[in-house]
Amino acid sequence: MTEPEQPSVPLSVLLADPALGLRQVAGPAGDHLVSTVGTTEIEDPSPYLVGGELLLTAGVRLPPDAEGVDTYVRRVVAAGVCALGFGVAPVHDEVPAELVAACDRHGLPLLRLPPATPFVAVGQATYAAIGEARNRALREISRAQSALAAAAARPDALRAVLAQLSRHTGAWAVLHDARGNELFSAGPRPAAPTPGRVRDLAVRTLARVRTGAAGRSAPAAAADHEGGIHLTVHTLPGTDRTATALALGQAATTAPTLVHRQITSTAAVLLALLTSPRHALGTDTHSAGALVRLMLGAAPADVAPALAPAGHWVVVHGRYTPAPPPGDDPAQLATLGTALGTAYLYVDGSELKALVPGAPDVRPEVPAQAADLGWVLGFSTPVPASELAHADVQAGRALQRALAAQVPAVVHSRDPLTVHGLVPADGARELARTRFVPLDKAGSPGAPVLVETLRTWLTLHGSWDRTAAALQVHRNTVRHRLARVAELLDVDLQDPGVRMELWFALQWLPDESQDRSG
Repeated sequence: MTEPEQPSVPLSVLLADPALGLRQVAGPAGDHLVSTVGTTEIEDPSPYLVGGELLLTAGVRLPPDAEGVDTYVRRVVAAGVCALGFGVAPVHDEVPAELVAACDRHGLPLLRLPPATPFVAVGQATYAAIGEARNRALREISRAQSALAAAAARPDALRAVLAQLSRHTGAWAVLHDARGNELFSAGPRPAAPTPGRVRDLAVRTLARVRTGAAGRSAPAAAADHEGGIHLTVHTLPGTDRTATALALGQAATTAPTLVHRQITSTAAVLLALLTSPRHALGTDTHSAGALVRLMLGAAPADVAPALAPAGHWVVVHGRYTPAPPPGDDPAQLATLGTALGTAYLYVDGSELKALVPGAPDVRPEVPAQAADLGWVLGFSTPVPASELAHADVQAGRALQRALAAQVPAVVHSRDPLTVHGLVPADGARELARTRFVPLDKAGSPGAPVLVETLRTWLTLHGSWDRTAAALQVHRNTVRHRLARVAELLDVDLQDPGVRMELWFALQWLPDESQDRSG
């Protein structure tokens, strides 16, 4: 039987606590799992039970006859109670014999609580034991994740990750392709026919995934249990439709626990990243060669085709909204890279920048997994490598809009039928430079800060609060900066015509002008 999803503690832990003085007087032995403690003195508590309870009673409303007691026990067993605790005194001097017999008959563990043990003490001890069990599980998961991350950095990463997975779960671990070929394995190999059964389960699961909705691949899992052997299969999430279909199989003599399933999930993410096309041997060789050429003076536009044959890129900016930031957590980065479909990630604290290979005139796809991981994202339009600097600005502004609107992501969009197409580019840039020259006299915080504050304020339709939130400053700071802009440019920012003029000038302002020093 698989371990329940809710935190629990074996009944034997409570029986072994000398401070409680509990003693089992009826029912089967064994480690029944307690997930909560409840107290009741009503004749039929079954409608108020959810299962997994250690139900405590002093027998105030216990039926007086054997038939009624039998009905009481039968009902709580049907409701999923894992054990019944009976407190002797003040109502009963001892556990009623009818209750002992009924619990034996229906297979319900019955505990005797001595008069000196309050019901509250049983609850406190149970929840303390559950908390300690949860902490042990978290420590075990943390150790395993660290070992898996270190293994993923080794030259033989696939074998190393499988070896650590086998070590921390006690299962034989194997990687299969869609045709059932065994690519790598780790751990003691089980006797036949178990390896064949794992292979067949992997092939069936991968086939089901490939024939899913709209033909798109998605992670899936399957399990089987026969002859005391527990089999599980997890398909690896692909970065696109052409990703090689792979499945991670496991075989163990014990059922997987919650901890084992969490460790397996981390391993599956790392294996998915390591086996994606962009991390395959050939692609990694191209990436390394591109880096060498870049460091030796090649232009990014000349190097980019080695990384993305399509020749176009989407720039992504992100901000991690929960606290603390993820840092260099390998599992977080692996999951995020798989979700975005790229290995080209840079995370600095709570800030993210990424390059995602794209196609001309194809709108970037926003992965739901990124929002689930806590990231808010801004996407540029696909551009050739020669326009990456412009796409970087697009992604930054898209992120600001996403943060201000409190949405998971914003993709930059631009209507081709705009004033930008009517005004010559060189003249527009010169006009923008001239328009904002007075800001060079601003002093602290500087012209670039004032320009970005004005841009954000106009983007958010003159909202002080939303601008302050997007820039992560106080609203009075926004007001002070814009007052300084109005003073230096000698304009009335409440005039719609002025706002329109400044908006166009900001769109034409060369990106490098934001880095000028006054």
